[in-house]
Amino acid sequence: MKRELGFARCGLACCLCSENEDCGGCDSENCRDTSWCKNRKCSLEKNISHCYKCESDCREGLLSKIKPYAFTVFIKRYGEEYLLDCLEQNEKNGVVYHREGINGDYDDFDSTEELIEFIKSGKC
Repeated sequence: MKRELGFARCGLACCLCSENEDCGGCDSENCRDTSWCKNRKCSLEKNISHCYKCESDCREGLLSKIKPYAFTVFIKRYGEEYLLDCLEQNEKNGVVYHREGINGDYDDFDSTEELIEFIKSGKC
């Protein structure tokens, strides 16, 4: 885990992403998603660094997916450092953020609250 990479504007965990070698993040020249990313565009327009700093309960763009939405809600409630701590501990315990071509352990949830509890405990 690369804690220093933190999170994308939408809440995705750059710190755990296997593609972070080729990606410099949302604000880099290497981001290949800048032309279509609604969350990047919106947060830039609102002059905020991340969606979790916004007061609205948005489900636009990548926040329509459970993982980035739940990560954003988690950070709003508990803070970025606690999420990093949980993700790091979960990774040490074998929880997988994502696997190439298939869902990771954080992707198989239908409820934001269930995913948040999984993040905190590392157990289904």
